[in-house]
Amino acid sequence: MKIAIGNDHAGVDLKNSLLEHLMEKGHTVDDYGTNSTEKVNYPVYAETVAKKVVSGEYDCGILICGTGVGISIAANKVKGARAAACSEPSTARLVKEHNDANIICIGARMIGEQMATDIVDAYMGATFEGGRHIKRLDMVRAIEENGTCME
Repeated sequence: MKIAIGNDHAGVDLKNSLLEHLMEKGHTVDDYGTNSTEKVNYPVYAETVAKKVVSGEYDCGILICGTGVGISIAANKVKGARAAACSEPSTARLVKEHNDANIICIGARMIGEQMATDIVDAYMGATFEGGRHIKRLDMVRAIEENGTCME
């Protein structure tokens, strides 16, 4: 898979660890995050990765900040992004299977390196189930397009 990864200052070490892990598994990973622990603004990295994923340039994205929440909120402002903050593997698997999430977000200050690796592996190993979930995603898209999912 082709993956875009990005991070703020809180996620430098975790990003580097995940980059190495993903490349060892044969994925192509491009880094759009900072490599400095000097404070930066996470929306810049969220927007960059989300736009690259939504455009189809990448199969998916991984974003890392202190909690995973702020960067997911910012990424979801990009039309077509479906970014989900994940703190354990089951959620990471389900956001792909049920929500067709195209970006996962991880909190570097919330979980350790092994848990982050397990989250990424669970997400990467999952596939969108389709079926009953398609109608719900269509409703999410309608909110994005029209401001409502109500007919």
